[in-house]
Amino acid sequence: MEIESDLCVFFHMTYPGIHLHIRFCMVYYIWTKQYERADRIGRVTQEEYCMRLGIAASLPHETPEEWAKKHKDAGLGAVVFPCNADAPREWIERYRDAAWDNDLVIAEVGIWNNPLDRDPQKRKQNLDRCIAQLALADFVHANCCVNISGSTGALWDGGYAENYTRETFEEIVETVRYILDAVHPTHTEYSLEPMPYMLPDSPETYLELARAVDRPGFGFHMDAVNLLNSPRRYFGNREFVSHCFSLLGNRVKSCHLKDTRMEPSALTVTIRECVFGEGGFDMLHYIRTAEAVDPEMPMIIEHLPTYEAYDRAVAHIRMLTEADGKQ
Repeated sequence: MEIESDLCVFFHMTYPGIHLHIRFCMVYYIWTKQYERADRIGRVTQEEYCMRLGIAASLPHETPEEWAKKHKDAGLGAVVFPCNADAPREWIERYRDAAWDNDLVIAEVGIWNNPLDRDPQKRKQNLDRCIAQLALADFVHANCCVNISGSTGALWDGGYAENYTRETFEEIVETVRYILDAVHPTHTEYSLEPMPYMLPDSPETYLELARAVDRPGFGFHMDAVNLLNSPRRYFGNREFVSHCFSLLGNRVKSCHLKDTRMEPSALTVTIRECVFGEGGFDMLHYIRTAEAVDPEMPMIIEHLPTYEAYDRAVAHIRMLTEADGKQ
């Protein structure tokens, strides 16, 4: 059973007469059927953790206040902001204030489009959204506003040889500057999520981009699993994570958290996300290394299909930290 976008639910719950109303009814039915599971996520207070644990999917809710309370009651300390820049300002303010009132760090505002789209009209639309979302992140004091650097091919997040050229590197630099110069954020930072098949593909490349962008509003977003794109990095992920944080340090504003597994006999190399605890990624080391940079680092669990799966993932993180003797 798939979890639909919480943003879709937000709009349909708030404006039940607009487009895709039928789809909303189906989504709301799915979510209410998982209501009890969703409320069980966490079962541990934020105070028991150092890092700020969160999930990429919002718990089902009808109001911003209910949204924040459910996340807090579930023992989560960080959230992904659940609406876009084109939502009514009153609702944006209510979500922001509800997060603050419940001691929830707004870890990130997502963009998730292709700033390098080869279609000029589509690219302009994407850049306009980047600017609007960054302004939203600044308004709600999110730790960061996150996107990918962009793809040079047909798939918005696809891997292509041109993704790695020097010309593309310079294009990314100019695009990031354009977005930052349009907003001049003071309460958030624009960041790029590392991806397996585009830039930045290493902490060194991330630093090179930061030096080239040369703007104070450019920060780092960490998804270490996305960077485990070779057997050497996969098997040496503990050392690789340490290396990433030693270079990027306290400029990392938020982290994504998941597990991954390399198929032992597949030809060619196959590395896939997997159920928490069934892969080869040292999540405890990832968490502790991030905490050493920022004791309240947001760690956002993502890409799980159901609330039950998120519940199991949070329980797994709790088990790891308890076994380590420090929550």
